[in-house]
Amino acid sequence: MPRPMCPLCTNDDEVTILEVLPDGRKRAWCAACKFEWDHGEVKEPKKLQIMSEVEARGRFPMASDVDSEVMERAETLKARFLAEVRQQPDPRIPIFWAKYQQVFSAEGLSTCDPEELKDFANDPTGVYVGNMSVFNNAWNALGAAEASKQTRQVIDYLLRGTDRSLEERLTALINGEFAFSIAGFKEALLTKVLSIMHPDRFLTIVTYDQKAEMARAVYGLELPPQDRVAWTIGRLVVWSNDLLNELTGDGFADRPHAGAFLWWASKELA
Repeated sequence: MPRPMCPLCTNDDEVTILEVLPDGRKRAWCAACKFEWDHGEVKEPKKLQIMSEVEARGRFPMASDVDSEVMERAETLKARFLAEVRQQPDPRIPIFWAKYQQVFSAEGLSTCDPEELKDFANDPTGVYVGNMSVFNNAWNALGAAEASKQTRQVIDYLLRGTDRSLEERLTALINGEFAFSIAGFKEALLTKVLSIMHPDRFLTIVTYDQKAEMARAVYGLELPPQDRVAWTIGRLVVWSNDLLNELTGDGFADRPHAGAFLWWASKELA
């Protein structure tokens, strides 16, 4: 697909697409004249009736929905994993996590070096989130000062926003509903922040689709597909995480250890 032409300088060789907006337009940036604009036409949004939180939670799969034989199989795999699988601890992980627990604190976030924020997105220590080219392009286009400002706002709102629930804050940030949302800092990176700041709750499985695959492969549960039903992505992210925590249960060193079991078990059953 050809790149859009800059409406300011008519250049199309140095135009970068920073982000696909929720309304179907593309946010573009021209390196030649430093102009940024929204390209394309607004698409009519699909009219979905979002269920209330109580109704949605009531329809979300529960641990009690797992077939007893499937649960017995999963428990057998868990016992094998804990007894046989010996993972060599990576000494960099606790250092990295301790550092970013300080960086993302209320005090640390406002004063940290911008490069620490960019490094967080690109460093796979402890949590691999995939290709970060969209975030890196946006960071470079905005410049370190503005990009770090927007990234700080995203992280602070995720961790300490008080106007709505965590599920709703996640939905808003993933869908890019705020002016301070930065391209590329979406579901995977937001989940990575939560897994580091709340390691007793959040697994290091960074997308809902991955968690849904774990639930299907290991426990035989079909979680709601996010593109077919009127759930919010924030609810799906948090509730699937909590469900897998309940299903994996105790016996692990921490939630990342439980996440490692789920990856291992799903491959064993493939």
